[in-house]
Amino acid sequence: MPTSTIQDAEAQHLLQHDPEEGHEMNSIGGEPSKMGEDSLDGSPSRKQSENGEDAASQEEGLVVGIQETGTVSTDPVYEAKARVLNAAIQEIGMGWYQWQLFVVVGFGWANDNLWPIVTSLILTPVANEFKPPHPPVLSLAQNIGLLAGAMFWGFGCDIFGRKLAFNLTLLVTAVFGLLAFSSPNFVAICSFSALWSFGVGGNLPVDSAVFLEFLPGSHQYLLTVLSIDWAIAQVVATLIAWPLLGHLTCQSDENCTRGGNMGWRYFVVVMGAISMIEFIIRFLFFTVYESPKYLMGKGLDEQAVKVVHEVARRNGKTSTLTIEDLKSCEPRGVRQQTNTRAALKRKLEKLDLSHVRALFATRKLAFSTGLIMTIWALIGLGYPLYNNFLPYLQSLRGVKFGDGSTYVTYRDSLIVAVVGIPGALIGGYLVEVPRLGRKGTLCLATLLTGGSLYGSTSALTSGALLGWNCGFNFAGNIMYSVLYAYTPEIFPTKDRGTGNALTATSNRIFGIMAPIIAMFANLRTAAPVYTSGALFFLAGLLVAILPFESRGKASL
Repeated sequence: MPTSTIQDAEAQHLLQHDPEEGHEMNSIGGEPSKMGEDSLDGSPSRKQSENGEDAASQEEGLVVGIQETGTVSTDPVYEAKARVLNAAIQEIGMGWYQWQLFVVVGFGWANDNLWPIVTSLILTPVANEFKPPHPPVLSLAQNIGLLAGAMFWGFGCDIFGRKLAFNLTLLVTAVFGLLAFSSPNFVAICSFSALWSFGVGGNLPVDSAVFLEFLPGSHQYLLTVLSIDWAIAQVVATLIAWPLLGHLTCQSDENCTRGGNMGWRYFVVVMGAISMIEFIIRFLFFTVYESPKYLMGKGLDEQAVKVVHEVARRNGKTSTLTIEDLKSCEPRGVRQQTNTRAALKRKLEKLDLSHVRALFATRKLAFSTGLIMTIWALIGLGYPLYNNFLPYLQSLRGVKFGDGSTYVTYRDSLIVAVVGIPGALIGGYLVEVPRLGRKGTLCLATLLTGGSLYGSTSALTSGALLGWNCGFNFAGNIMYSVLYAYTPEIFPTKDRGTGNALTATSNRIFGIMAPIIAMFANLRTAAPVYTSGALFFLAGLLVAILPFESRGKASL
């Protein structure tokens, strides 16, 4: 992609222009369509039909559109139909169905943070009871499960459907969370941690796909608002952990028996029950429709149209979409690929080497792509290296200060969680401040996160340590809220799926490395804190030299 077009491309919002994820791009003229104006009556397929153009001219227009947009596709018919469905959802607008979906999708966002917090909170009592030689293996098992879950459910929902995966991720998490109560040894609790994390890992890939494929482009900002569920989940987990882990677990590993350490088992049962309740609400009290794009991808055009009309009815609206609108996207001699292999091929297309090469096509774009991947990797290592072991470190430092009781440890964890809630909201405000923008906010928040860690090493009292940890969580929440919004904006539209996949992979792989490093580092010293702080400082400095600023570039 020429350098001159990159800043235009980066202004587009995540998933707004890729037909598979809710994007709007006119396939005939190759020009971006304006939200709210690309209605069904103005869709290319309908215009061609009304003007009496034959199938040959439709096919020619389709090919020209693909060439002009630069989109490489194995199934242009699928792309054309996806754009028609995008226009239909935009025509319906935001309504009752999407707001209900917003609530139940929030369960997935909450679980994405809830269960990693569970793992970090139970690490100390689990280590006291089972006395493993390497306690961080518990976090390692969790991170492996998260990576496996993200890959399985991310690809799987394109094969066996969004609706099934949407419900099963919560069910898998709930079942193995409840079963963890019975863990007889350290190997068992690590296994259950990996298994519940396998369900957790699918929440964001599946839930974001479900939400975005029913969400009109004019309301895609709600994807950012969902991060509040992520922060609230941390508060819920620590609020429940305070009485259970604070009063019903061993104070140390001396004479720690199962009977005197039942608190962590009760805790995972409560967390499992919460996930089970969320599953029941999704499954029994909310009717989630299968994604129209998934149905269309399977050749079930009539069912796709039916779902669109049903969503319109739930919203008190009517849709003008007809089966003919989709069928008119099939020019003579071209038929949509509808088998499972084709669906998987469309998914794998996001990691096609041509899309990877496009992200490094120019010196400036290659510099930007390499930097953002490195930043995600550094944060992926630095954040869990400290945060996953925070209660354990608080307990160790508390003993040094003379107040290392489990009650104080989990009380402080709750305070830290509460302070982090406004971080996401403040981040949303700061990114629009002139001369600060995305880069400035992300740079400052990342440096402040690292600075808070270094500051915690100077704490001489438990109160001072608590203050620094609050600063860490507050700045960290600002950092993540900006990072999730900024990253997709700096990738060219047609290669954004690949860019997001590369950054997510960097983050997950380095996240797995965190507990491995912790196993060989002495958690009783400040070494993990210094290492984590250094990673944040390096990431913050790299943010400062990113070549693109996306503030003020409105999404279409």
